[in-house]
Amino acid sequence: MNIEEFREYCLQKKGITEETPFGPDVLVFKVMGKMFALCGIEDFTYINLKCDPDRAIELREQYNAIKPGYHMNKQLWNSVYVNDDVADQMVYELTDHSYDLIVASLTKKLQKELEGMN
Repeated sequence: MNIEEFREYCLQKKGITEETPFGPDVLVFKVMGKMFALCGIEDFTYINLKCDPDRAIELREQYNAIKPGYHMNKQLWNSVYVNDDVADQMVYELTDHSYDLIVASLTKKLQKELEGMN
């Protein structure tokens, strides 16, 4: 997987924006203004994704390439190293999980607005 494939996957979701709030080297994907994924632009080594805390622990035990989120809340975020022992399909599944967690945390008003988007 490369950054363009990951970027394309994220941008196909509803309510997505991409930004660089941490500087020009870090690409952040947000749903309705809330971050669900971030990665390096030039150095696409890993992706930080939000994760259910219990599942995060299980994934870290199961995969060498999934570690506590770098520069993130270690309970709620994982760093998923791409092109390692995690298949692309699993990266996409974890991206969906992160997106879904953020959508579930949105206000009812924002959730309704998101549902109305094409």
